[in-house]
Amino acid sequence: MKLSDILKKNAIIRSLESHDKKGVLTEFSELAHQLNDTLSSEQVYSILMNREQLGSTAVGHGVAIPHGKISGLDNIVALFGRSERGVDFQAHDEKTTHLFFVLLAPETAIGNHLQALSRLSRLLKDAKFRDRLIQCNGEEIFQMLIDEDDKI
Repeated sequence: MKLSDILKKNAIIRSLESHDKKGVLTEFSELAHQLNDTLSSEQVYSILMNREQLGSTAVGHGVAIPHGKISGLDNIVALFGRSERGVDFQAHDEKTTHLFFVLLAPETAIGNHLQALSRLSRLLKDAKFRDRLIQCNGEEIFQMLIDEDDKI
């Protein structure tokens, strides 16, 4: 599974406005609804927040991968957002989070969901690439992600 299969150019928030976890998840929930009107923003928010209550999806090094399974989806959908300022997302390393990948998967997805999580983790493990994503012009984000994913 390639990133280009699950992430579309219009699924990117170049500059998140929120300063906290609830706000970030709200922004992503609203974007998910805009991209797929069969998903309610409230439903997406609830699923993402319920997952966060089990433990933060911030994996450290300025990265978080909020995710959840949602009825009504046919395929895995990825959303990406960047906060240049950083957000306290309760990361285990206690650093602010700057890069967010949200994964929404069909309720029946098991292997593909885990495969997508694994791929995103590999993609964002390179510190230089993470720094480039944070500092780049917002227009470049999508192509940078796709190009880096092609190297995996």
